[in-house]
Amino acid sequence: MHQLTIQLPFEIVMTAKQQLRERVEAFSEKEAAEALALWDLRADPLVVAFRDAPLDDEPVTAEEEAAMAEAQADLAAGRTVSLEEAMREFE
Repeated sequence: MHQLTIQLPFEIVMTAKQQLRERVEAFSEKEAAEALALWDLRADPLVVAFRDAPLDDEPVTAEEEAAMAEAQADLAAGRTVSLEEAMREFE
């Protein structure tokens, strides 16, 4: 079977909905279920509260700047713990 390629003098633009439909049709059933679960999170009250919360516009204090610098230095030096280790501390 041969494939015919035609050059058009213009670009065919798909709408966002058309692009979404095309991508959804390519999903496996598992991928569709995962996407649906993520889509449903959009209505979760906690997610909505964070999404709609105003940006933090308070100035950063000197103490906060020092804490961030310390954290960045720890990260650069490899002084980190895994999430599992941190969670064990709270058990």
